[in-house]
Amino acid sequence: MSSMDRPKSAQAFQRAQKTIPGGVNSPARAFGAVGGQPLFIDRASGPLLFDVDGRPYVDYIGSWGPMILGHAHPEVVEAVQAAMRGGSSFGAPTERESELAECVVQCVPSIEMVRFTSSGTEASMSAIRLARGFTGRHRIIKFAGCYHGHVDSLLVQAGSSATTLGVPNSPGVPPGAVQDTLVLEYNDAEALEDAFRQQGPTIAGVIVEPVAGNMGLVPPSAAFLKALRDVTAKHGSLLIYDEVMTGFRLSLGGAQELYGQRPDLTVLGKIIGGGLPVGAFGGRRDIMRHVMPSGPVFQAGTLSGNPLAMAAGLATLRCLLKDPPYEKLDRLTAQLADGMARSAAHWGLAHRVQRVGSMITLFFTDEPVMHYTAAKRCDQKRFARFFWGLMDRGVYWPCSPFEAAFLSAAHDEKLIQQTLQAVHEVFEGLAGPEEKKSATAS
Repeated sequence: MSSMDRPKSAQAFQRAQKTIPGGVNSPARAFGAVGGQPLFIDRASGPLLFDVDGRPYVDYIGSWGPMILGHAHPEVVEAVQAAMRGGSSFGAPTERESELAECVVQCVPSIEMVRFTSSGTEASMSAIRLARGFTGRHRIIKFAGCYHGHVDSLLVQAGSSATTLGVPNSPGVPPGAVQDTLVLEYNDAEALEDAFRQQGPTIAGVIVEPVAGNMGLVPPSAAFLKALRDVTAKHGSLLIYDEVMTGFRLSLGGAQELYGQRPDLTVLGKIIGGGLPVGAFGGRRDIMRHVMPSGPVFQAGTLSGNPLAMAAGLATLRCLLKDPPYEKLDRLTAQLADGMARSAAHWGLAHRVQRVGSMITLFFTDEPVMHYTAAKRCDQKRFARFFWGLMDRGVYWPCSPFEAAFLSAAHDEKLIQQTLQAVHEVFEGLAGPEEKKSATAS
């Protein structure tokens, strides 16, 4: 596909590059893994995006997860409009903050108190600081391929756009910032136990995506989840679940409810803002009381808990409570996953379709993907062709093999079938002569 096919997007990108680094405000939007130029979006409605050239797309990104109800949901729009009429920011407490906090505590059993921020990065940074302040220790364990925001101490073997662009360790992060960060392989319970045997008394906490979404969708093993809880509890370290993606998406209580887990701290974002910038961290009351002004651990933010974001988040969570979409989301995503796998198998393409709830990733590989090392071995060139093939057929898929796709409650079976038809056509174009010959014979 050439830029001539979408001239207004091409013009918008040229304009943006003059004043914005790389023409984008987040590298995840840069199409670094697939080549070409990013589309510029004009508007969205329900499950659809419309670019500035007027083309519609079935959206499987949902602003990278927040739009679980679909775009421009009427109740969310009405709530934000009403909040805006009263003022967008006061720098003072509002009752909406307490209402949203009460809703979070109601839905997530491990959270007894919660502090709002303006981004998931801020929330992760603050949770790490709190873990260190509470335990009096300095070391943190993270897992390769898990992304917890662009925090210096955690930007080591990060997933998401850091993997896509081939710079998992960013320039500008001094060695001292990561000297207390231990990086292990995701799903490796034995390595985790070894790390605690050797350095347990120095480890303040472990931060993990309970379902990884930043190296593509990678589910946790039961043994890994058990080891996380057992070793942290045994050694007096805090277990921090980064549920920025999975919170309120996999269930009302997030991945921890789905898997029956109870972390000490949880990082939230995306859905709790209903599409506006929001992050949060929360957990046990005795830990959270160490946050200033209740305790000595500093955390602040001028726009934290601002009325518009609180209104959007509250409207979204109330919709999820009133009419939970999780059964529908699970069913539709299963249909999409099964259909993609059947089509890939028909054309003889090496593949793994991995799914948890309404999160899904297609890896072009013939091996299970249970950690970062395996994710990096997938066929990225074939993925790029797959991405543009879908784009040309009106399907907006994540522009990196290291990102999860998301469904919304606004998707329906008709759109799933439309998508699967596009996938089948693209797979036919990806199959080589021998693969097509095998498909014809079968």
